[in-house]
Amino acid sequence: MEKQIDTNNDSGKMSMAQRRAEGLLWIDTGENMSQQAFARGLCQDFNQTRAGETEKRAEIWKKLFASCGENIWIEPPLTLAMGNTVSIGDGTYINSNLTLVDDYKINIGKGVLIAPNVTISTTNHPMHYKARPHGEMYCKQVTIEDNVWIGSNVVICAGVTVGMGAVIGAGSVVTRDVPPMCFAAGVPCKVIREITEDDLKEFEPIPGNE
Repeated sequence: MEKQIDTNNDSGKMSMAQRRAEGLLWIDTGENMSQQAFARGLCQDFNQTRAGETEKRAEIWKKLFASCGENIWIEPPLTLAMGNTVSIGDGTYINSNLTLVDDYKINIGKGVLIAPNVTISTTNHPMHYKARPHGEMYCKQVTIEDNVWIGSNVVICAGVTVGMGAVIGAGSVVTRDVPPMCFAAGVPCKVIREITEDDLKEFEPIPGNE
């Protein structure tokens, strides 16, 4: 017999939005599907903009995201589901082909650098197939704190927080929190070393831009 969502306790009386916020199993609703159609339409409009249409892109971002800071840049194409669950801070730069599985909250801080082909996901499915006969899923918030740099082809999984100033090496799969001011890399991603003031000595500053 296929497993169903339990409706015999208090958690079963919650709305799907409440279940999602509590990290319980939930399934898509008509409201969710309507938001996805709206967001994906805006996303398609954004992906079809030309390089010089910066004002048009900014107008789309403000409609698409829950909040969107000043002086951000997002290079198309962009793929997402909800849009209104995503917040992006001032001065963040996002390179091409970012995929957001944003059924729940994704908070991206200020001054974040995201390289090409990055995936950030808030959503998982139960391991056993009998627990997901209707596509049941559960979600956990993802937080990318200020001044993080995420390398190319990185996957950041549900529930992860990447601490302020951390750097994630290319190709990593981040399944656990990364502390602030650390370089982390690998599959699964692990802390390699701390980032210190000595790292400022790697390159000479650009004259007049110190």
